Amino acid sequence: MLHIFYGDMPEAIFNTAVFFRNSYDDEWIVDAFSRQMIADVDSSTVLGTGVIDSPVLGKIAPERLSGGVKTLMLVKFMPEMVFNASTCGNNCAKWLLKIAENEDRTINLRNIMDFGKGKFDIHIINDDKIVHSMEELLPIAIKYV
Repeated sequence: MLHIFYGDMPEAIFNTAVFFRNSYDDEWIVDAFSRQMIADVDSSTVLGTGVIDSPVLGKIAPERLSGGVKTLMLVKFMPEMVFNASTCGNNCAKWLLKIAENEDRTINLRNIMDFGKGKFDIHIINDDKIVHSMEELLPIAIKYV
């Protein structure tokens, strides 16, 4: 399940770009799930552990991926840590839900992310409530962001 804490969370890693640059493993980049996220969120193709083909930037190193994709990979591959996912756009929401389908993940948000019109299960830590739709999530999230 995805667990979200809204607002200031001192233990959350806030600067995910710097943390990613110093922590990622080459194998994360070529992982099948990562390849799908990179293709969907950044419209880019992984060519190898150190090279991604971006339609905007050309051939890039993993450190030049979007902040959203880097944060998604940190959430996926470092489950014991809490990351601020505010660098993720709404196009990352479905990936956060997919990552947390089979394993618990906790993220910090300082903005309201749109998880779409479908049903989902998200635990809002601030109020200790499980919500199943944006209609249920919004009134809680608004109190904290």
